[in-house]
Amino acid sequence: MFSLEHLVDLPLVWYGLIIVAILLYILLDGFDLGVGVLFPFAPSDQCRDRMMNSIAPFWDGNETWLVLGGGGLFAAFPLAYAILMPALYIPIIIMLLGLIFRGVAFEFRFKASDRTRIVWDYAFHFGSLTAAFMQGVIIGALVQGVAVEGRKYAGGAFDWLNAFSVMSGIALVFGYALLGATWLVMKTEAITQQWARKCAAYALGYVGLFLAIVSISMPLMNPGIRALWWSLPNFFFLLPITPGGRFARSF
Repeated sequence: MFSLEHLVDLPLVWYGLIIVAILLYILLDGFDLGVGVLFPFAPSDQCRDRMMNSIAPFWDGNETWLVLGGGGLFAAFPLAYAILMPALYIPIIIMLLGLIFRGVAFEFRFKASDRTRIVWDYAFHFGSLTAAFMQGVIIGALVQGVAVEGRKYAGGAFDWLNAFSVMSGIALVFGYALLGATWLVMKTEAITQQWARKCAAYALGYVGLFLAIVSISMPLMNPGIRALWWSLPNFFFLLPITPGGRFARSF
């Protein structure tokens, strides 16, 4: 019988949908998390109120893309899901706790008195910081790969924790801070906007530094990526693309 599978490569379609969902999550919830990372460093409480109000209509909807990415992986690639989840249980749980804590702090801050608001300010900051850092750690662990034996994860509970994954976590924190700062430049004005411009310039320097570190370290860690990046004419095609895009192309 003739079926849709003869016309459409469904695994490839699902792969594209998951990649799009993750990309949209990074871009959209990234600026929310970035605002949270920068939150306690704002020059005044009035600036913090403006920062919070700038993301109030969007922050909870932006997290939907993360659900779509994880749900799509479970639905379309259950074997990959069954291998990756045991390998990354701890950082994923910590990330989700950070997102939950951030959401709770977001809601309670608007109802808190002036005396207790600072508690929720820092809760919002540390929830955002934790979620951003753990997402970077997860990316770093995936870049290095996971140990597989047959159809099961064969590594330990803390194989994800190493120098490269920690570096990736710090790098993503600065990346999200850059997104958050540029969002504030777009959505605020006066003192808040001027402060956000300075934060964006500061974060951009660190993002460039970490991009350089990743560009050097990834070919050294993975012979396949080294062969892909440094072979001709691939070198010239991939030169203007960020390391994250190069890594995606390598698969």
